[in-house]
Amino acid sequence: MILDLEFEMYVNDAEKPFSGWDFSYITDSGRMASGMLSWSYGSLVIPLIGKVSSMLDMGTGGGELLSKLQPFPAKVCATEGYLPNVPIARERLEPLGVKVYQIGEDDILPFDNTVFDLVINKHESYSPLEVKRVLTSDGIFVTQQVGGSDCIGINEALRVPINGEFSHWNLAFAEKELCENGFVVLEAKEEYPVQRFYDIGALLYYLKAIPWQIPDFKSNDYLDELYRIHEMIQVKGYFEVKQHRFLLKAKVK
Repeated sequence: MILDLEFEMYVNDAEKPFSGWDFSYITDSGRMASGMLSWSYGSLVIPLIGKVSSMLDMGTGGGELLSKLQPFPAKVCATEGYLPNVPIARERLEPLGVKVYQIGEDDILPFDNTVFDLVINKHESYSPLEVKRVLTSDGIFVTQQVGGSDCIGINEALRVPINGEFSHWNLAFAEKELCENGFVVLEAKEEYPVQRFYDIGALLYYLKAIPWQIPDFKSNDYLDELYRIHEMIQVKGYFEVKQHRFLLKAKVK
């Protein structure tokens, strides 16, 4: 048993409730911070939103980001596949005129053909063919994705195997896939910014919010490894890993 009151305090603190897709509990307090990208997803999509009459936001989470991208066109829809997020998104977005759809899989979207001038997608899976189906003939698709090597330093520090299911998921693969499915890529970028955790509680809170990083994660199963990271933070000031992000802007061919 590890006898460290500060460590135990942080482990207990990480049990704070998490909802939607809001990391403000650890970001606004400066307990977790991410490096800068050379692009801004919001700055890219806002001008596009102003030029269209219909749009779809895929994987809206709790609607946190979409609600900040106003003013909206006449028709705005959003999808969300994680059930606990759906009522949060509806409460936030429907007063703004956004129709929120709960979905199961991203390769089956509940919309007719050619109904959206713009489809935006931040950190959500997608089917190129399904996105193309719901876009108009000159429609635009913009996505920022989390690459397959994202934060693998966490897995390495906790001595957990890396999920190989997504190891192929990078800019080259996604760009080729879009081109093979009827898109012309207009913009493509890929970067590996750092992400820092300034206390072990912030890392635990983050892991609770992203269960795919370490499936079935329970802090009690990794107390020795977590304590080693805690000790590293005491000496260095932070625990740092590399993120993996890429951006694609494409148009229907």
